[in-house]
Amino acid sequence: MSNTNQNEWKFSRSDLLTLPNILTYFRILLIIPFACYFLSEQYILAALCFGLSGLTDCFDGLAARKLNQITSLGKILDPIADKLTLLVVVICMVIYVPFVLPVLIVLLLKDILMLLGGMDLIKKGITPPAAMWYGKTGTIVFYVSVCIIVALKAVFNYENLGLDLALLSVTAVTMLFALYKYGKIYFDMIAEYSMKNICDTEKIIFK
Repeated sequence: MSNTNQNEWKFSRSDLLTLPNILTYFRILLIIPFACYFLSEQYILAALCFGLSGLTDCFDGLAARKLNQITSLGKILDPIADKLTLLVVVICMVIYVPFVLPVLIVLLLKDILMLLGGMDLIKKGITPPAAMWYGKTGTIVFYVSVCIIVALKAVFNYENLGLDLALLSVTAVTMLFALYKYGKIYFDMIAEYSMKNICDTEKIIFK
């Protein structure tokens, strides 16, 4: 577990224009053409937008580590971009395959819980943890599953509701596992924060 000082919120204007954060902005902007293409049944273009979004999701974290540009802002923007993308895709997929709504609700609830946890950490002056491998794995599985479902319809005009449900179920399992792991990190950070406050209070009392 990182120490508290490493988790404290820090921000400077230069953080706004780092390469990883610019990639994240681009990923957020891609949501608009994806939704427009998907809803107008231009599935190939929608899949291209979605695939490009997935690539930027992979490369922004890699760039942050390679260029030593890991920032508090980036740790918040990245999951926001993920959740906005997920929300739009959930809406589109419910329109496309209505019967998978329960699975998609599970995915959406998972991200809402993570967003609330992140907001709670920020209120306490703690930067939410950076994306971990299990979180990225869940996101990648999500991207791949949606691309397969959309591509099969667009290229081969093939629809299989059983396959769609299986792919989205695997996605749900990987994301719920990520939620469990992030939940453990969240409660560890809260426990560390509480312990620090107790120690600081004792120092004041016995000073």
